[in-house]
Amino acid sequence: MNIERVNKKDYNEIYELVKTAFETAQVSDGTEQDFVLKLRAGNTYIQELELIAKNNEEIIGHIMFTKLNIKTNKGEYVALLLAPLCVKLEYRNKGVGKKLVYTGFEEAKKLGYEAVFLVGNPQYYNRFGFKEVGKLGIKNKTEIPNEFVLGCELVQGALDNIEGEIDKLD
Repeated sequence: MNIERVNKKDYNEIYELVKTAFETAQVSDGTEQDFVLKLRAGNTYIQELELIAKNNEEIIGHIMFTKLNIKTNKGEYVALLLAPLCVKLEYRNKGVGKKLVYTGFEEAKKLGYEAVFLVGNPQYYNRFGFKEVGKLGIKNKTEIPNEFVLGCELVQGALDNIEGEIDKLD
């Protein structure tokens, strides 16, 4: 398995992968593949932080990180939003998602990012260091239940002395 940056030639295959993968996801609204298109088209898109996992030439996993502005007591804090992460059903529980997340973290740190946020299952994402944003000094002002709005420091202490709020996650 190789982790690579996404190329435009991969877009159609990624669209189908995301659509199919979320059909068997624990939580899905059925629009995740369109969310990818929306994120790519927006001004928060970071091409270097959209990655795929490949087995030979087959795309088996996908992850995306985009900019997320958090209102804080010190002005805007630019972090990342991890969304979405998906793995083909037959490759789940084999370390594909883990490798995508950790490779994404390393690439994000190289670009100077210090924190990542997401909406997801805490039982899955806790293994990567994610915790409820309230425990990081960030208030969840979205309509999403607190237990599913998670954050993680890529650099230890990055969110120390920062008080802020997330009012949208897209």
